[in-house]
Amino acid sequence: MDGLRWLLLLFGVLVVVGVYVYSRRNETTEDETPIPGRRVEPTLVADADPEPAEARDAAVAVPEIVPDVGATAEPDEEAVSVPSPAQKIVTLRLVAKGRAAFPGDELILSLRGIGMRHGKFGIYHRVDGDDENRTIFSAASLVEPGSFDLDNIREQTIPGISLFLVLPCPLDGVEAFDMMVEAARTLAQSLDGELLDESGSTLSIQRERYMREEIVQFTHSPQIAG
Repeated sequence: MDGLRWLLLLFGVLVVVGVYVYSRRNETTEDETPIPGRRVEPTLVADADPEPAEARDAAVAVPEIVPDVGATAEPDEEAVSVPSPAQKIVTLRLVAKGRAAFPGDELILSLRGIGMRHGKFGIYHRVDGDDENRTIFSAASLVEPGSFDLDNIREQTIPGISLFLVLPCPLDGVEAFDMMVEAARTLAQSLDGELLDESGSTLSIQRERYMREEIVQFTHSPQIAG
């Protein structure tokens, strides 16, 4: 039963993370500038049913683009699609020791104490400066659905939280990771919690180094570096 309970809790957190990542991806797409020298052909595609989730994850569809050469586009001209920017999610978990749980109000005070703010999706975020759109890393509850119910937080006990970083982010990847690890260790000390990696194993120095190396490789990958 304990294994099933943790599986369900993890599933809830993954749902929150997935929605958060999809929201960031949409914000990035909306900020893209038009391709110089080209015009966007009007289309009625926006009124159609939304694409399946699998299609959205694979690529971001854009309106049909026609070269601005003074000629009318052919009806069967293929639409141009732009691949979604590569992303990487780095996750840590902080859980209460001895199958206990954190008092909700103490957990919230600790999150605020390290500079995290309650915001989008009802979870906590560490942002760059005062810009809420420049999220460095976030924290979600391991209690489904992952959000924090601040109205009833004093009556709640929370078994743990998931801290996650979505790359690329406003800061250098390694710098952001180090900030998240430092924040996680501060929380673990103040709450007497246990810090785990994404698989639920104790976060060792070796594992931390390996995660940092993965971030360096991701940051220098052609899709990011280019």
